Amino acid sequence: MPAINETLGQYSELFMLLAAGTYTVAFIAFAWDLAKSSKTFQAVDLKAAASSTSEKVSVAAGRVGAALSGADAGGPAGRAERPTSGLTHAGGTAAGDMKYTAERRVPARVAVALTVLGVLIHGAGVVTRALGAGRVPWGNMYEFLTTGAFVAVAVFLITLIRRDLRFLGTFVLGLAIIMLVAASVSFFTPVGHLVPALQSYWLIIHVSIAVLSSALFTLTFAMSVLQLLQSYRQKNLSAGRNDNLAFMSVVPNALSLENLSYRINAIAFIGWTFTLMFGAIWAEKAWGRFWGWDPKEVWTFVIWVVYAGYLHARATRGWTGTRAAWLSIVGYACVIINFTLVNTVFNGLHSYSGL
Repeated sequence: MPAINETLGQYSELFMLLAAGTYTVAFIAFAWDLAKSSKTFQAVDLKAAASSTSEKVSVAAGRVGAALSGADAGGPAGRAERPTSGLTHAGGTAAGDMKYTAERRVPARVAVALTVLGVLIHGAGVVTRALGAGRVPWGNMYEFLTTGAFVAVAVFLITLIRRDLRFLGTFVLGLAIIMLVAASVSFFTPVGHLVPALQSYWLIIHVSIAVLSSALFTLTFAMSVLQLLQSYRQKNLSAGRNDNLAFMSVVPNALSLENLSYRINAIAFIGWTFTLMFGAIWAEKAWGRFWGWDPKEVWTFVIWVVYAGYLHARATRGWTGTRAAWLSIVGYACVIINFTLVNTVFNGLHSYSGL
């Protein structure tokens, strides 16, 4: 039996490596989509500007010609027909705009397909790790990072069914790759049994909700970063400056990003509230008290307070725009600290990360 467990653990490591490689190719495809979008939008904007200039000249010439013709005929000046250029949206024709959209999204569609393939391979790695360990695969830092990365990418793909968030692909996959590399390089732990404190059904309940909430916080973190970039870009465009972030043309405006981030943060906050509650119940079952000011417990509560402050400030105090984005980013920074420094540096009852 130990030999089988070890073999499954090796297969899991191989699957994780293949998943990281697939995510890397998908990451490049998403980045290519943004870069291609930048160049295409610049070309379309130049074409629109040139068409607008020629249209104005044509209209002016038509008015002059009509005035002269009307004067020669001795009647009222004829009304010049305003020429139609057939331009739509960003300056392309209706047919051309459809073709342009299809061409622009080819790299994004390829990236999504690769991401689906990667998440299937990644899921196989998580499952084989669970089978090899004979338990749920989130009992140490290595397992938490690999499972957390899987859930983050899976949530991203599920969200794509309802909303076109492909512009987040570069950020989400970038974070997933970092998590997988960190797990393999810094936190690798062979397949093994759990310490007695973790041998409880509360591990499944408490940690699964924490992982799901963290995945949602990852999405909102990416949205908040893009919101700051988009807000900066919109201010530059309003001031008549050059567009140095043309790739952001494919990303929704800052207000849309903020509203969507707020809604997802509200859902993730509910999940984190249950994480805090179930953690307290588990602590009472394992150690005979609901709260003991353990570093992990404190930072879990700090995260709850930061996101509660974010939701309250935005809903009732008018903290919108960049201030709301920065609060969301601070909250995610606390999440990162909680799952890295607190698990590896601080001594406490939760210091069983497997290192």
